[in-house]
Amino acid sequence: MSPLAVGPSPHIRQDLNIRGVMYAVVIALIPAAIGGVYFFGIRALFIMILASVAAIATEAICQKATRRAITISDGSALITGILLAFNLPPGVPYWLPIVGAVFAIAIAKIPFGGLGYNPLNPALAGRAFLLASWPVYMTAAWTAPSRGTLSGMNAITTATPLGVFKVARQILINPGAGADEMSRANSYLAELYSSASLKNLFFGNVGGCIGETSVILLLIGAAYLLIRGIICWRIPVSYIGTVALLTWMLGGKGLFHGYPLFHVLSGGLVLGAFFMATDMVTSPVTPKGKIVFGIGCGILTTVIRLYGGYPEGVSYSILIMNITVPLIDRYTRPRKLGEVGSS
Repeated sequence: MSPLAVGPSPHIRQDLNIRGVMYAVVIALIPAAIGGVYFFGIRALFIMILASVAAIATEAICQKATRRAITISDGSALITGILLAFNLPPGVPYWLPIVGAVFAIAIAKIPFGGLGYNPLNPALAGRAFLLASWPVYMTAAWTAPSRGTLSGMNAITTATPLGVFKVARQILINPGAGADEMSRANSYLAELYSSASLKNLFFGNVGGCIGETSVILLLIGAAYLLIRGIICWRIPVSYIGTVALLTWMLGGKGLFHGYPLFHVLSGGLVLGAFFMATDMVTSPVTPKGKIVFGIGCGILTTVIRLYGGYPEGVSYSILIMNITVPLIDRYTRPRKLGEVGSS
């Protein structure tokens, strides 16, 4: 009988590797990518291709220049490009996704050591850079879906659902608003919260960024990742649950008069919660830490949506919480067996 060889822990055996995880995420993004092309046309596909090719090429060039092994086949740069494109309005000029992808890889990823060492989600860092540098393109290059209006409403056709909500809320909380303005704002919100509007949000027949509009297609991909064990439920559930609770409490005129379902279905919340906040590199590793991280993202998203200058807050919320991950992991790590106090 041969002796049993026992090495140091952890004794975990799993068939998944980096390449397998990355391409599983790519597969999960395919339904939303198809939906983006269906709703916004072939231009959306070109933006996804340009962002992906630029991300892959930039990573190869940077690794070649720094004499590192070229690892573009692992799929991480491809995911960065796809997610960046998903976070762009479909009407942006074609050079914008290229610039964003170069920044995401060459500035937000490679200088920190590459995959596994970047403190910020590269795709979101690229989006934040584009939003700060070309805010007009990033906030105005919207395109109405092929079979609907930009807002998903009949009353307003020139703003996204969150844009309409932002304007209406500012009128309602303004003590100097006139009766006509108040009445108009209430009618806009009533239509936003109607079953027809919520149906448009769920299926994706509204304006927005390329990959964020169709909740049902995003959930199909998320279910695939959850079943495969690629992502954990803790971050998305705590993130979405926090946004739902806080928008119900604070999102209306007075406490507990908000409409949380609208906020869950609108904007990039589902995309961010399942596909970007769960990034293995930039999210906590401890179970408690994942919940703390999700709650923090939810609080920041709600504050930005309700009180900030932008209608949406998902990207900045995740980036801010990315910075806190080392502290979250430090203070939520489980104690070792028999450990009395922290060392």
